[in-house]
Amino acid sequence: PGDSYGVLPRPCRALVLLNPQSGAGRALEDFQAVVQPMLAEADIATTVFITERPHHAHEKVRDEDLSQWDTLVVMAGDGLLYEVVNGLMERPDWEAAMKKPLCILPGGSGNALAASINHYAGNDHVAKKKLLTNCAFILCKGLHTPMDLVSLSTASGKRLFSFLGFGWGFISDVDIDSEKYRRLGNARFTLGTLQCLAKLRVYQGRLSYLPAVPEQGTPLPPRDPPAPITNGQAGRVLPPAGTEAVGALPADSLLVPLGQPVPAHWTVVPEEEFVTIYAIYQSHLGTNLLMAPAARLHDGCIHLFYLKAGISRVALLKIFLAMARGTHLDLNCPHLRYIPVRAFRLEPRVATGIMTVDGEALACEPVQG
Repeated sequence: PGDSYGVLPRPCRALVLLNPQSGAGRALEDFQAVVQPMLAEADIATTVFITERPHHAHEKVRDEDLSQWDTLVVMAGDGLLYEVVNGLMERPDWEAAMKKPLCILPGGSGNALAASINHYAGNDHVAKKKLLTNCAFILCKGLHTPMDLVSLSTASGKRLFSFLGFGWGFISDVDIDSEKYRRLGNARFTLGTLQCLAKLRVYQGRLSYLPAVPEQGTPLPPRDPPAPITNGQAGRVLPPAGTEAVGALPADSLLVPLGQPVPAHWTVVPEEEFVTIYAIYQSHLGTNLLMAPAARLHDGCIHLFYLKAGISRVALLKIFLAMARGTHLDLNCPHLRYIPVRAFRLEPRVATGIMTVDGEALACEPVQG
């Protein structure tokens, strides 16, 4: 209920961006064996673009005339879709380009967005070729619906657009440290988790957020919102809607510049020592990790989780095992907090540890979204 679906035209023309190295390195083989026969039957004509290096897909969608295709299909892991989204947002006509339906076909290790869409579609939990078949079937039906993006700004002036999640600490360490085992497919995360548990680290920083529902004791937001930030800078007040400069990116209307304190109606977390912080906007963190069961594709919400320092390795492992079924919050672990928010800010005390956005590594620095 509440979902509005569009339908792709028939016959349909699709640009397929495929990374042959993603996951266990079987994306091209699986596309030809599983997906291509389905698309041919559904009257979807494909142009296959095989990426040869990092940022190749980013440049393709940034520079190409996209009018010749009805949909862009990514057959890879979440990292390639992140490239595509940010490439589209760098176009002068980004607003029109972002209306082009995007499709994810799982060809990576984690496949979090594909698992989330399979979950939203009401399908049983599946993995590997069954998940690929389910996602290809959704493409064949031609259904599309809006998806939220999160705008992230960093202290060094970067502006990034994210569809899955931002993390710091344990979860990001597992993601990046396990890259060397990518040929194992999804099993790489199990191995990475065990290794990171053995050398459990604590990260120091300040976390603040704007709750989606005002919490008890927090002041109400001011009538006039803060001056929006545009392109990572404190911006002038924007002109009326529809009169903005052509190609100007949307303003971060909920944020004040990173150099300023957060607004009074935000919540500042009292703890400053964390095992992990993760802001996720989809239900799944990986094929077998149902992290935010309440999440939907366009719920206007960032689902913020953090684990306070002091948690034992056994308790941490229990949380990750329960996450396979989405029952980790039922454990009532005193170290785990979950809050639906509309915006957040993270200010590390020192630049240690890995930050990730949609599974891609970022330099450790203050960031807000």
